[in-house]
Amino acid sequence: MAFDHKTLEQKWQKKWEDSKCFKAEEDPNKPKFYALSMFPYPSGSGLHIGHLTAYAPTEIIARYKRCRGFNVLHPMGYDAFGLPAEQYAIRTGIHPSVITHQAIDNFRRQLKSFGYSFDWDREISTCEPEYYRWTQLLFLHFFKEGLAYQKKVPVNWCPALKTILANEEVVDGKSEVGGHPVIKTPIKQWLLSITSYAERLLKDLRTLDWPERTIEGQKNWIGKSEGARILFPIKNNSGNIEVFTTRPDTLFGVTFMVLSPEHPLTAEITTEKYKKDVLAYQEKILHISDVDRKAAEDKTGVFTGSYAIHPFTKEEIPIWTASYVLMDYGTGAIMAVPAHDERDFEFAKKFKLPVKKIMECEELPFIEDSLHIQSDFLNGLNKEEAIKKAIEEIEKNKYGKKEIQYKLKDWIFSRQRYWGEPFPVVHFKNKTKAIDEKELPVLLPETTHYEPTEKGEPPLARQPEFINYKDPQTGETGKREGSTMPGYAASSWYFLRYTDPKNNKSPFDFEKQKYWMPVDLYVGGPEHTVGHLLYARFWQKFLYDKKMVSHKEPFTKLVHQGMILGEDSHKMSKSRGNVINPDPLRDKYGADTIRVYITFLGPLEKDKPWSSQGIEGSRRFLERIWRLCFDEKGKVLPEQGEMNQNLNPLLNRTIKKVTEDIESLNFNTAISAMMILVNELYRKKTRNHKILKILSQLLMPFAPHIAEEIWSALGGEGFVSLSTWPTFKEEMVQEKEFTIGVQINGKTRSSISCLNSTSESEALKAAKEKTAVQNALKGKTVKKVIYKAGRILNIITN
Repeated sequence: MAFDHKTLEQKWQKKWEDSKCFKAEEDPNKPKFYALSMFPYPSGSGLHIGHLTAYAPTEIIARYKRCRGFNVLHPMGYDAFGLPAEQYAIRTGIHPSVITHQAIDNFRRQLKSFGYSFDWDREISTCEPEYYRWTQLLFLHFFKEGLAYQKKVPVNWCPALKTILANEEVVDGKSEVGGHPVIKTPIKQWLLSITSYAERLLKDLRTLDWPERTIEGQKNWIGKSEGARILFPIKNNSGNIEVFTTRPDTLFGVTFMVLSPEHPLTAEITTEKYKKDVLAYQEKILHISDVDRKAAEDKTGVFTGSYAIHPFTKEEIPIWTASYVLMDYGTGAIMAVPAHDERDFEFAKKFKLPVKKIMECEELPFIEDSLHIQSDFLNGLNKEEAIKKAIEEIEKNKYGKKEIQYKLKDWIFSRQRYWGEPFPVVHFKNKTKAIDEKELPVLLPETTHYEPTEKGEPPLARQPEFINYKDPQTGETGKREGSTMPGYAASSWYFLRYTDPKNNKSPFDFEKQKYWMPVDLYVGGPEHTVGHLLYARFWQKFLYDKKMVSHKEPFTKLVHQGMILGEDSHKMSKSRGNVINPDPLRDKYGADTIRVYITFLGPLEKDKPWSSQGIEGSRRFLERIWRLCFDEKGKVLPEQGEMNQNLNPLLNRTIKKVTEDIESLNFNTAISAMMILVNELYRKKTRNHKILKILSQLLMPFAPHIAEEIWSALGGEGFVSLSTWPTFKEEMVQEKEFTIGVQINGKTRSSISCLNSTSESEALKAAKEKTAVQNALKGKTVKKVIYKAGRILNIITN
C-alpha cells in the first residue's frame, strides 16, 4: 500500500502549527542553536528547487538539534526590496508593494507545504515600515559617527534605462540589457566607510569556520598591501604625482608615469599640444566599464606632454594617461617599471618607451626575486632587503612614507531608485542633518512614477510633498534625500532582528541577541562572498563598537550549498527551459520524497544534476519503510517484543552513522545508512516495533510527515519532531574481526582479516597483497569475484 502523502502533510502540518511546535523562546537553562539559511528575495515565479537545496541543511540540523536538547532558533523572512519588483512596476504600473506581498504569500504557502520547521512567529519582511524603521535608525548611527558621508563617485549611467549599472552590467560600453550606450559620470552618492574596518575584517577571518575559498575571497577583496607612498614632483608645476607601490625597491627602474584618465591631474597637466588627444581619449574611456578595462589585452594610452621629476636621480619622466590604470585603485597613478612589471612592459613595448633593467636576470619582464643592479644605494640587495632600504631612504629624504593600503573601497550606499528604504536625512542650505529618531520611520511614499528623471534624479525627486521638508522644531526648510538605500542594507542586520522581531522600541533587545547570537550555522551561496557576507560582518563590528551587540562576528560556521543542475547537467535557467518547479513534484511524490531526494543527490557542497528517475527511487525508499509498518488496510504491523539480536549491532551502527553524518552535514550518507537498515529488515523478514520506532526518529529530520505518522502509530509520545534522539551503545558498534579464506578458482591459497562492513574492493585489495595470491594470479585475468562479507572471497580467473 502506497501512503497518501497529501493527507499526511495536511494532518501533521496543521498539528505542528496548532501546537506552535517550533516556537523558539529564550531559556537560559538550555543550550541554544541558531540555524539560518540566507533569506530569499520573493520573486513572482515562486520557490524553485534551488531554494529548497539552500534550506535543507538548516532544516535537518534544526530538527536534529531540538531532539538533542538544544533550544533552536530557525526563522524565515524575505529580502523584499528588490529591483525586479520595481522593473515590473515600470512595465505594468502595478505598485512594487502589491507584487512583493503577493510573492511573499506564495513563498510562505510553498514553504509551509514542505513542512519546514520555521518559527513563523518570527517572520520578517524588509519592505515593511516596522522593519525598515530600524534600518534607518542604524544608518543614523553610522551618520552620527561620521561613517556615512556623501561625495561624487564615477558611475555607469545609462540614459536609456535611466539607471546606474554595476560594472558587470556593462559590456563594450553598452548595457547588458538592451545594448544601450553607457557613460561614466560623477553622481553624488552616499557611502559607508567600510574601509575604517578593513584591518579588523581581515584579521578576524581567522576566527571563522568558513570555506577556505570564501575566506580567501574576502582577503583578496580587502586586498591589504604594504609599501610606500612616493611623491614625484611635476616639471613646471607646483604639484606632485602621488603613487603607492608595494615595490619601492624598483624606483630606479621607472621610465614613465601613468595617470588614470579620470585622475584630476590628467586634464590639469596636459599641455596645449596634446589637449585634443587627451580629451578625446578621456571621452572614449567614459564608455568602457572598469571590468572591460581590466580585461583588455591591448594597452591604450596618450602622452600628456608633461614630465615628472625622479625624486632621487632628478631625471625627467614622461607622464602618460592610460586605461589600465584605474582611479579607484591605489592613488589612480603609477610609476611604471616596464622591465619588472608585465602590464608596464606591454605598454612600453607598444609605445616604444625605454625599458631599464634593475635586477639581475636573463629575460624581461622579470618579476621574481634577484639582486639589484643600476639602483644606486640598493645595488647588491635582494628584494626584501631593498624594499626595507628604499623605504628608509624615501622617508629620510621626505620623498614619501611607508604605508599600508587596501583594495577595499568604501561602500556606495545609495541608489537612484524608488523601491528601497528612504534615507532619514534632510539637506538644509549649509549642511545635512539627521532627522529626529521620533520621526522614524521615514515612509516610502505612494507613487505611480517609478523611473528616475531625465537628469538622472531619483524617482522620489518627482514628489514635492515628500522631498520638501520643514523642521518641526525650528521651522527651517530643506529637502529630503531622494535616493534610497541599496538592497544590502536590510540584509546586513536581519539576522539580529530575528532574535527579537516584535520589538517596537529598538531594533532588538541586547539580552535577547546575546542569548541567540552568533548564528551557529549559516547556509547560502558563494556569490555573496564579497557582498552580503562582507557587509554583514562590517555592520556587526560597528554595532559591537556601539555596544549594541555582544559578538564581533555574526556567523560562526558558514556552508555553501551546491547547485541543483538541470537534467541536462546545465545550470537551471528559464532560457534553457530546465527549471524545476517543486509544486507539481510535491503533489505527485510528496514533500518528504522531495526532501529526501534533494539531500540524497550527493554531498551538500557539490553541484548535482536533477534526475526524474532518482526521485522515483526516493519515493520507493519511503514506501518500503511504510510497508514495514502498515498493511494494505493501514493496520499497524510491527510486533512488540524482543528484537532479533543479530540486528542489534546494525541498529546501533545505523544510529551512530546517522548521528555523525548529520553533525558533519553528510546527509546523503545518513540516508544510505537508513537504506541499509531497511534492506536488512526485509532480508530478515522482521518488523520489530523498537527498531521501526527508532527508525522513525532517524528519518524525521529528512521526512518528517511520514516519520510523525509512524511514531504516532507505534505509540510514541508527543511529536517525533521533539522526541529525545536515540543513542547507541559503543560496545555494539565495535565490529568483530573475521579471518576468511581467499580462494583462486575454488582452491584456498591464503587468508585475510576483515570486518562485516569490509567492502569487496577492500577485501580484494588485501588479498592481492598476499604473496601466495600474487603467485596464483600471475599471468591470469580476473573474470569474476565472489565475495560474502565475513565468510569467503573466491577469485575466478581465465
